[in-house]
Amino acid sequence: MTASTTTATPVDTGPAAAAGAAGAAGDNPFALSHLDALESEAVHVFREVAGEFERPVILFSGGKDSIVMLHLALKAFAPAPVPFTLLHVDTGHNFPEVIDYRDRTVARHGLRLHVASVQEFIDRGELRERPDGTRNPLQTVPLLDAITGNRFDAVFGGGRRDEEKARAKERVFSLRDEFGGWDPRRQRPELWQLYNGRHAPGEHVRVFPLSNWTELDVWQYIEREGIELPSIYYAHRRKVFARDGMWLAPGEWGGPREGEPMEERLVRYRTVGDMSCTGAVNSDADTIAKVIVEIAASRLTERGATRADDKLSEAAMEDRKREGYF
Repeated sequence: MTASTTTATPVDTGPAAAAGAAGAAGDNPFALSHLDALESEAVHVFREVAGEFERPVILFSGGKDSIVMLHLALKAFAPAPVPFTLLHVDTGHNFPEVIDYRDRTVARHGLRLHVASVQEFIDRGELRERPDGTRNPLQTVPLLDAITGNRFDAVFGGGRRDEEKARAKERVFSLRDEFGGWDPRRQRPELWQLYNGRHAPGEHVRVFPLSNWTELDVWQYIEREGIELPSIYYAHRRKVFARDGMWLAPGEWGGPREGEPMEERLVRYRTVGDMSCTGAVNSDADTIAKVIVEIAASRLTERGATRADDKLSEAAMEDRKREGYF
């Protein structure tokens, strides 16, 4: 996986281009490194949304992409506070380390957090538990309810095009209809980093400032900026059990089943979601530098390697996106 390069003109994003950009940054003191270019693009997106929309919100789960997204938002508006609310769709099956990080971050920066609880919808009979125990697909209804109830007209997400093929179809500004649904045929051109936020009453726009980043870019940026992450992103000893080719953590969601023995392994998480569908990977990468080396050698995206909800069908992610999921 190679670092991507984003500029205001059409570019080659292959290895040669990345190497050329790095060389140019070294030779020319006024040239941007690829991380500077990505950061500049994301900051521009945040400021565009602040100027175009009335009630934007940032999805913040405590996962690495949402953490980087919040870091960029803080930079975009410093020294003023971030002018957006945070929204977390809480499945109730979260990793405790991640929820602790979320709450500490909100308190540290004096942010406003709105939590949409899947458990509350289940308790009211508006959603039902799935037989497999995972709640990730159940997030759509609470998400859309929070967007509608709070009249959010722009919703920032940490999705990246390198994660999954359905996300590769997204624009930076992704129009959603009055039901929260996504239609790839309604995607608008975004030439020269010009973004069209026009939407009809009841519609809203999903905004992806990290669209052009890769997993490697994200980790290199975390290293450069000294960004703190939840501890589960680094190698640690954890009790896990095997299911469908993944190492899952036990929890109240129902794992392990009979015949799924527990064992303690040295693992880390490349992505963080519902405990029932997010697998750990065997790893001894306990520092940022080691994680970067590990990712650079990987040929699987983090979702492709560790997210069971994306393996439900060939078009699982796209089907969920059409219904309103991120």
